[in-house]
Amino acid sequence: MRALAILNREIVACTSCPRLVDYRTRVAADKRRQYREWTYWGKPVPGFGDPAARLYVLGLAPAAHGGNRTGRVFTGDRSGDWLYEALHRFGFANQAASLHRDDGLKLSDCYIGATVRCAPPGNKPKPNEFLACRRFLLQEIQSLRRVCVVVTLGKIAFDHYLKARTELGWEVPKPVPRFAHKTVCRLPAGVTLIGSYHPSQQNTFTGKLTRPMFHSVFEEARRILS
Repeated sequence: MRALAILNREIVACTSCPRLVDYRTRVAADKRRQYREWTYWGKPVPGFGDPAARLYVLGLAPAAHGGNRTGRVFTGDRSGDWLYEALHRFGFANQAASLHRDDGLKLSDCYIGATVRCAPPGNKPKPNEFLACRRFLLQEIQSLRRVCVVVTLGKIAFDHYLKARTELGWEVPKPVPRFAHKTVCRLPAGVTLIGSYHPSQQNTFTGKLTRPMFHSVFEEARRILS
């Protein structure tokens, strides 16, 4: 618990990427019309959840008017609506809605992180920005000592989780697992990796990802943990 608390303070204080610092602060100053009354977070977004979690959910990066506004990962946007509804359905969250940092939401046996901690322009971090944030991902993975199921939201998170394992010196199967929705990979040391399409509007509005498809990922996670 202490290690994650220290890590999250380091994340919030980070100013390593000039492009991301400029973008996140500019968005926080300009705001969207419907959020004019909000004081935007406008900083890197730390991880959130249960330090003793056995389920680790890894996303890409905060949304400009979601996590960058609220200060909590997957909070205040439609991707978060999908994620927390699914977590609540399968017993990992005490409520289905995630609106702001003081809304009473608590996670049980689940922790959520991101490969990049600042909102990127166009939701597309650059390679050097992934690299700058890598140390946070590595420390987070190491600090979550009880994790035995990892759900990655999108191909980028899937690939970066496997890269992180390699950098940590943890064994990765060969050939390296390939991403697909509901790919289930048994990794060494008792960890199961499950891939999921990201619950972005691009995927949910087009029907590429449906509620039953998304629910099935967390149903599988709960089945493994049970």
